[in-house]
Amino acid sequence: MYKAFYNLKRNPFEITPDPSFLFATKRHNEALAALYYGVRRRKGFVVITGEVGTGKTLLVRCLLNVLSRARISFAYVFNPKLSPTEFLQYIAGDFGLQFAGKSKSELLLKLSSYLIDRHQKNLTSVLVVDEAHHLPAEVLEEVRLLTNLETPREKLLQILLVGQPELDEKLDSVHLRQLKQRIALRAQLGALELEETRGYVDCRLHVAEHTKPAELFPAETIAEVHKQSHGIPRLINTICENALIHGYATHAPAITPDTIKEVAADFRLNIVHGSASGPTNGNGHATEVERAARTLLELYASLHKVQELGPDSNMAIGAGVESK
Repeated sequence: MYKAFYNLKRNPFEITPDPSFLFATKRHNEALAALYYGVRRRKGFVVITGEVGTGKTLLVRCLLNVLSRARISFAYVFNPKLSPTEFLQYIAGDFGLQFAGKSKSELLLKLSSYLIDRHQKNLTSVLVVDEAHHLPAEVLEEVRLLTNLETPREKLLQILLVGQPELDEKLDSVHLRQLKQRIALRAQLGALELEETRGYVDCRLHVAEHTKPAELFPAETIAEVHKQSHGIPRLINTICENALIHGYATHAPAITPDTIKEVAADFRLNIVHGSASGPTNGNGHATEVERAARTLLELYASLHKVQELGPDSNMAIGAGVESK
């Protein structure tokens, strides 16, 4: 209802993970590069973690867009609260395999045969697990066993785990140390800095075809948005969306800091148990593979515009072509 009033072609602050709204910060670029590099080089096992609302699922959606455009076969698990057998059944079904009435051993044989056949055709297969912090320990063990599907030179199945910091805690546990040692690439998402918050808001308004973001959300308003949201993208969306509704109701030509404070109070954003963590680089130092991912990102600057990538792009993953 506020779109016409503020000259917007679409809602700029929807909380759904729409890849067209991707604002790639340095940390998001590193995570996206790690995902691409891990799949393209068939590293086998990649882990991406980040706090609630920092854009993990949006990155996954961007990745799935690229995989679809490159016509790479993938299985996408978005609700990992499954038993080990249900987990394998879901993967088999998403790869297009028949699983009804199959025992666990039959599922593994069928999946192994499928992956070997694709590998012989030089095709890439990917398993993406979102919300991976919910994976039970016994399912994580199944994930570890899936990494055993390999040739002497490379993995048959590329596995990407994406989840909240609790996933790191699980992987740090003693009984999962074998799985942790198999991780080839890791990246971590964090909250946005103040300037990144400005860029994030401007990016979304530009996608919505607003021509003067700085007038609609002045600098002092952005500062208040950053303060109230702690730099968490999902909260930025919630605050700005409701601020536009409030502005429309009061016929305000620009959003003020007081409006942001009022919205934040309505959503009880000042009632928190601890604060969102700021930007971090995980272990405090970059590993060789993380530096390699950043180097790859620099070489392929087009990562910032994921939606423009296609099967003929320089970032096309894998050598073969096959539809999911």
